[in-house]
Amino acid sequence: MNASPRYIAGQILADLKRKMVFVAGPRQVGKTTLALNLPDASEGYLNWDVDEDRERILRRELPPTDLWTFDEVHKYRGWRNLLKGLYDGRREGQRILVTGSGRLELFGFGGDSLQGRYQLLRLHPFSVAEAGITRGEGLNQLLHLGGFPEPFLGGGEVEARRWSRQYRARLLDEDVASLTNIRDLGRLEETMLRLPDLVGSPLSVNALREDLQVAHRTVASWLDTLERLYAIFRLPPFGAPRIRAVKQERKHYHFDWSLVTDPGARFENLVACHLLKWVHYLQDTDGRDLELRFFRDVDRREVDFVVVDRREPILLVECKLRDRDIDRGLRYLKKRFPAAQARQIALSGQRDYVTPDGIRAMPALDFLRTLV
Repeated sequence: MNASPRYIAGQILADLKRKMVFVAGPRQVGKTTLALNLPDASEGYLNWDVDEDRERILRRELPPTDLWTFDEVHKYRGWRNLLKGLYDGRREGQRILVTGSGRLELFGFGGDSLQGRYQLLRLHPFSVAEAGITRGEGLNQLLHLGGFPEPFLGGGEVEARRWSRQYRARLLDEDVASLTNIRDLGRLEETMLRLPDLVGSPLSVNALREDLQVAHRTVASWLDTLERLYAIFRLPPFGAPRIRAVKQERKHYHFDWSLVTDPGARFENLVACHLLKWVHYLQDTDGRDLELRFFRDVDRREVDFVVVDRREPILLVECKLRDRDIDRGLRYLKKRFPAAQARQIALSGQRDYVTPDGIRAMPALDFLRTLV
């Protein structure tokens, strides 16, 4: 693991010169450490979950520093109006950084809009590129421990499992309890325990409802909540007029891919997180209109991931545990979108070649190193 600053640190400093910066991402992904490692950041750091800091925020008794960092302030119902007032009344040179373990852009709670006053940057777990992984052993460690700093840097699977259990408990007891109206936390925990077994296939809300014996609307609401709190993310299917793609069910993945026990599904989840991190980075820093999707048609041809740029696929990725012949779904989609780059990546693969139709088969490590 290299000792470099987190991959969005430079962008944060650049954006702070122009606007407020919101840094969002899963809890314990390293947002606070990132913020405190910025130049001149420690004296201006205030955490809403700390009683003394919360009182200072509410009284507007803020540190006499050029950089204010508000952590978890979105738990305050009037947080948008608070930040709007601070931003509009700021003195020259005053910078404002806001961090939170949730999708800050979705925590509206009424009040005035902050549109035009902030730049959103999303922080993801460690990836192959950010961790500086160059060998297969490092990739296997990342695959089994997950990319969150504490379990990954701890280096042991037992400690990683203990961390995952504590992580789930804190997500339920602190984030869900304080930010939502959900009261049936026991049944929600059952849902969280069930979801890792369903990674890799389109997620049927109706089947999950029957399994848990709760209403369809309830399950849908729980999934929305877990996505809003960065426990999971869901991908819509890619469809185009010339292909008979499925259009309804979405696939889901976990930011903590160590929860997934099936080896193939866990590897697919790791790749999903790498691709989403890359897509979000290009959205947040370059303004690219990218989306991450998957492909499945009525004839059951599938491609694990499709990166779309303004509705046109630019990258097709199929995941395998070991070297295999090129998947028929990947061949099918590449034939219909010849301009898209196509990659079949293998976790333990050694072969690296390009087919006559332009599909590259390659080791997963070599591909993942090209991302962010």
